[in-house]
Amino acid sequence: MQDIKKYIEENKQRFLDELFELLRFPSVSADPKYKDDVLKTADYVAEKLKAAGAEKVEVCPTQGYPIVYGEKIIDASKPTVLVYGHYDVQPADPLELWTSPPFEPVVKDEKIFARGACDDKGQFYMHVKAFELMMSLNTLPCNIKFMIEGEEEVGSSNLDEFVKANKQRLKSDVVLISDTAMISLESPSIETGLRGLSYLEVEITGPNRDLHSGVYGGAVANPATILCQMIASLHDSNNHITIPGFYDDVASLSNEEREQLNAAPYNEHDYKTDLGVEELWGELGYTAIEHTGIRPTLEVNGIWGGYIGEGAKTVLPSKASAKISMRLVPNQQSEKITQLFKQHFESIAPKSVKVKVTPHHGGEPVVTPTDSIAFKAAEKAIEEAFGKKPIPTRGGGSIPIVSLFEKELGIKTVLMGFGLDSDNLHSPNEKFDIANYFKGIETIPLFHKYFTELSK
Repeated sequence: MQDIKKYIEENKQRFLDELFELLRFPSVSADPKYKDDVLKTADYVAEKLKAAGAEKVEVCPTQGYPIVYGEKIIDASKPTVLVYGHYDVQPADPLELWTSPPFEPVVKDEKIFARGACDDKGQFYMHVKAFELMMSLNTLPCNIKFMIEGEEEVGSSNLDEFVKANKQRLKSDVVLISDTAMISLESPSIETGLRGLSYLEVEITGPNRDLHSGVYGGAVANPATILCQMIASLHDSNNHITIPGFYDDVASLSNEEREQLNAAPYNEHDYKTDLGVEELWGELGYTAIEHTGIRPTLEVNGIWGGYIGEGAKTVLPSKASAKISMRLVPNQQSEKITQLFKQHFESIAPKSVKVKVTPHHGGEPVVTPTDSIAFKAAEKAIEEAFGKKPIPTRGGGSIPIVSLFEKELGIKTVLMGFGLDSDNLHSPNEKFDIANYFKGIETIPLFHKYFTELSK
């Protein structure tokens, strides 16, 4: 452990400088105008993997953005860890809410502010630096493979084909991912499950053109008003989702499991203060921890229609649209939920408008085993690095490829994240604590050590 800490201390500024360089690439996979930047990011990742000591490094083309692969096989008889991460990031909008340029990292209060700082550039780069550390100290105890993709933020639509075509190359004993959060440095945790996702877009069309709201208002249905009414009807007074069949397959936890989940440190006052809200909201009968971990949700991610520019323009819009995501829990299936939503949303539309529902992407919920060698290795690594045994938690986000790895490669995943829920993921002023970045680099080599020892 002392050698690990010493190496990190001696290379601290370089580790930060390299991450800052990575963060300066605006690798927004959702927006085609950033295509060249996304491709340059892939090349940078490949370059750094090679410099760290990886072999057979390749920027693998797909129908979309490339996947960066690299490996270090020290002994075929030893276990192999497949490290997954993504170098693409969410759009930075709304830009006016950032306190510093999103792609020019700055440090404030010992935190790195930049788009991708935590999700997932800072977190996957911890693995690259931990690998460099093990190679430099000649302490790499097992084989390691890297697969860093560039389309996670848009659904990883080309990863499925890549995994199926490269099963032998990706053959491993476990997948290790740092794209999740822990409670805090004082209360380390490991996520043992993730929710699935159904993401779609709806469009309501009324008249064949925008109309003068004075001349036509009151006689013609306003698509924006209808859309708001339809969306509002998707929850009842208990904040229960009203789509028929939505809850049919939801896996319920036992009272004992719910008690264990709610044993995690949580302060509602601090939670509300951090978010700037006076009251929380959620499905009746469940706690905030349960709302964000074990219960499905339906959220509006964006809504628009009509005139939204400066000043006034009195129109009755022809169209109104919204983007909607549903987080799913074990036993729910994304395709089934998407169809249930589509059927219901079309059925509740009045005849005064036309409805179009366009599915975008989805993913399946997963629960990772807590009795596996890999999970025990992660527990031991965190306990040694933090001085505390980690608390098992359920994550509210989605990483659709976890179920893909299990299905196609036949291996489980360990979700050993070092971010915080307060890191503003997908929001303006995304951040990553410098302490968490270096703690990750310190902990990861311990995982490889204990995974190798426990696998014997």
